[in-house]
This record gives sequence, structure tokens and C-alpha cells, in this order.
Amino acid sequence: MGFPVSLRVDGPDAQDAVDGPDGTGAVAEAADAVFAWLREADERFSPFRAASEVSRYGRGELPASRIGADLMEILDLCERYRVATGGAFDARLPGRGFDPCAVVKGWSVQRAADRLAAAGAGRFCLNAGGDVVVRGGPWRVGVRHPEIADRLCTVLELTDGAVATSARYERGDHIVDGRTGRAATGLLSVSVVAATLTEADAVATAAFAMGAAGVEWAAGLPGCEVYAVDAGRSVLRTAGFPSVGAGAGAA
Repeated sequence: MGFPVSLRVDGPDAQDAVDGPDGTGAVAEAADAVFAWLREADERFSPFRAASEVSRYGRGELPASRIGADLMEILDLCERYRVATGGAFDARLPGRGFDPCAVVKGWSVQRAADRLAAAGAGRFCLNAGGDVVVRGGPWRVGVRHPEIADRLCTVLELTDGAVATSARYERGDHIVDGRTGRAATGLLSVSVVAATLTEADAVATAAFAMGAAGVEWAAGLPGCEVYAVDAGRSVLRTAGFPSVGAGAGAA
């Protein structure tokens, strides 16, 4: 999926939980399973792999009777956000193949985090390319400044939850407003805090695609808190966004 992933399991009994008495603790096995699952998700759901389920579906080579539960869930999420945004978020853009990456990333990482929690990891931070799931905090997470790579615009504190950021700084104008077919440029970045990374990541991308109006839309969703920097470099945030301080050179 083209992003680095790091995992930290923490707490007073973290080493015993990870290693176990014979070096094969449940959390250690779950940590291995996290990376195995993310590699599997990349193989199955990347639109950049010709043989993936997503690519075969996009080319019409996967009949409805052979669409598995995972792909069906991805399709349902894509449709949910397409409808909710009036078409601004759309995995089926004209002239492009079916591309659900904006849904698959958060969905697959959240599923990995759920495996860790089920294995008994009570305190951990799973970071996937800057989008983060945490348990057993408090954890502090920095939000990168949208224009200055080595600075933060805010720092937030999370105990159990997720935060995702959509921005232009890594891949340029790569998020397209499906209503116009043009790059979305109304925002420089938008970060969303939600209970799961499935929701946080999809909402952040959808809000970015909607432009400035996406901030109000995302803020109106139950359980979502938003921090955004618009094209005029104004900061827009919901009252409940869990900031604990501004980074150097805040917008």
C-alpha cells in the first residue's frame, strides 16, 4: 500500500506479554499477524496489482457470486461515503480504474489493531504512514504542518481511538473531487479523530475531497472531531478535538 508501518506495545508488563515464557507469547504472535495481514491486504486489495481482487473486480472479471465478504465490506464503505458526500468521494472516477485505497488503508489497519487487542495487547500504538490507532493511552500524536515538513501544527492526546490526516504534502493534488473531476484544493490538510481508523481515514479523505465544506460535514458526524487548515491557512477545529498544544510554527 506504499506506506511504512510501525508498532509499539507498551506498559509495565509489555515484555512478558510479547515474549511469553517460551518466546511465543500471544501478543508476539499477534504482532507478526499484523504485518502478515497488511501484506495480505496489499496483495488482495491494491488497485496497482493486476491480479488483486480489486483489480479483477474493476475490470469486470470477478462475478458477484465470487465477491468475498471483505471486498463486499469495502464496496459498501465506498458507496456509503459516495452517497454521504454527494459524489465528492468516489472510488470510481472517470478515466481511472476502481480505486478504493482511501477506504482500504484505514479498514485494514483497524482490523490489524483489533487483532492486537483481542490477543491481549492493552497498550499499543499502531502507526501506518502517519495514521494512528492507539489503545490504553494516553498517547500523544503530532499532526504534521501542511507546508513545513519538520514542524507540527498541533499535538493531540488519545487514549483509545484513531486519527487520520489527508493532505497534499506527500503526493500533491492526488485527492479528486468526484463531482468535478478536478483536484480538491480547498484545504491544505484535514485530520479526523474517531473511534476507529476505518472511519477516521475515510472521513478525512472524504472531507478533503469536499473542500472547505467538508470540515463542517465531518464535524457533524457523530463521534468525529476535526482539525483542518484551509487554503487561506486558517485553522478550523471542532471544540472537542483533543489538542494538548500547538507544534512549532503552527498554522
